[in-house]
Amino acid sequence: MFPPARAADLLTAARAALLGGRATLPHYRSASLRTTEKSPGDPVTEADHAANRAVLSVLGRECPQDPILSEESPPPDSAAIGERLWVVDPLDGTREFIDGIDEFAVMIGLAELSLARLGAFYVPGTERLYLGLADGGAWIAECRLDAGSDSPIEVGRFLPLCVGEPEEDRVRLVRSRSHPDDRLQAIEAALPSVEVIPSGSVGVKCARIAERAADLYVHPVPYLKEWDTCAPEAVLRGAGGRVTDCGGGQLRYGKSDPRQLSGILAGDPISWAAALPLVRELAAPIL
Repeated sequence: MFPPARAADLLTAARAALLGGRATLPHYRSASLRTTEKSPGDPVTEADHAANRAVLSVLGRECPQDPILSEESPPPDSAAIGERLWVVDPLDGTREFIDGIDEFAVMIGLAELSLARLGAFYVPGTERLYLGLADGGAWIAECRLDAGSDSPIEVGRFLPLCVGEPEEDRVRLVRSRSHPDDRLQAIEAALPSVEVIPSGSVGVKCARIAERAADLYVHPVPYLKEWDTCAPEAVLRGAGGRVTDCGGGQLRYGKSDPRQLSGILAGDPISWAAALPLVRELAAPIL
């Protein structure tokens, strides 16, 4: 089913996402969840760290020569970054996790020559695993697991993902649940007949588009990081979607500064193309 040249990396990413997801479960909706702040307004929990350990264990064992950029680990030495770079968000949607909302994901991306090439992310709340090759297809499977470290993981049949075409009378815009922005509000006001769908993780947002439950995702802020976008970009592009910054440029990985300073614009090709001029204009201060 998967292209043979990419099957090994896809399966590695899938295993890392699933085992990372399992590591979060003992902490989810736990009354004793320990939470700190990396900086004001930027929470991190023991679940983030548990998922990070699980993910790094898989990648370190199966791809020991590849550098890893993870939100919860020190960055790799820039001299060690070659053609391949794993880009990891061990728990994307930490605020939703803390609030007991099922919109968080464990996300594993692989960048090659600074571009997102493949990705996997697992959403424990929906028990769905998403896989994608940026230029070669995307898939979804139901995957059931429990919190036991030795418990089996039930992986269902992989089904292809393909973005749809927007409805003529509305734009279904998925946006951040926890990070409002004046520029985003201006974009929402300017779009015709917009239906706003608040969501958590970037992976969840892009999954909604890949599953034809939304048309467009815009985040015109300079605060997203490479680990927020790599895996979702690969999956949505693999499903036939478009993913760029808010000026229409390529997102890049392995930079000295991991911020995606020009935000993100993602959607099915028709919605993306229709929204780009407006988004480019209103996001001009960060481009």
